[in-house]
Amino acid sequence: MNIALLGYGKMGKAIEKIALDRGHHIQLKVSSSTQNFVLNNIDVAIDFSLPSTAVTNISACLNAGVPVISGTTGWLDAYDDMVQLCRLKRGTFLYASNFSLGVNIFFEINKTLAKLMTGLPQYKTSIEEIHHTQKLDAPSGTAITLAEAIIEHSNYKNWNLDASKQNEIGILAKRIENVPGTHEVNYDSEVDSIQIKHTAHSRQGFALGAVIAAEYVHDKQGLFTMKDVLNIS
Repeated sequence: MNIALLGYGKMGKAIEKIALDRGHHIQLKVSSSTQNFVLNNIDVAIDFSLPSTAVTNISACLNAGVPVISGTTGWLDAYDDMVQLCRLKRGTFLYASNFSLGVNIFFEINKTLAKLMTGLPQYKTSIEEIHHTQKLDAPSGTAITLAEAIIEHSNYKNWNLDASKQNEIGILAKRIENVPGTHEVNYDSEVDSIQIKHTAHSRQGFALGAVIAAEYVHDKQGLFTMKDVLNIS
């Protein structure tokens, strides 16, 4: 495939290496200093840019008929607009808060545990996430995805950063040097605690998942998620 990398920071470079190792060609690299770009001869675009440029990048791809996947977080107030544009243009779009294959399995474990904990109000639920100090958004998109799945299967109404209120899931966001990403979901009662945890050891897992997702969507039309990529019903 001819790939456009929209965002050429640490993640973009990690994706580039894996894509080349899997026999693909990087046709276009767009960094934060790029003024304009043309999506000629592109099979699929991978967006890991900034929250301020993600919507522009995704829109450009959909308007040009280029399938696009995005792992940029912090822009989701415009997500429904991108879904509408994708449908209008009969385009191809996949967004994931986390492309790691392991994290997406973790998402499913989180949902199952949330269902099992329904009806056990003695357990207070909280989430802790740790990322590198360069991460711009807090909490992480992954932590929000975990919280939203718990809310869907519980009596919680919302999530709240750092300190939880009644009927809200507290998310503690930590920023520590050189931490790729750790997420832990906790259920605490007076008598015991239950934790599930995912720890990333490097960016390679995110990059591999992004390339696999790009391979999946490049010849398809429509809206997709990582559940489609992993064939999770």
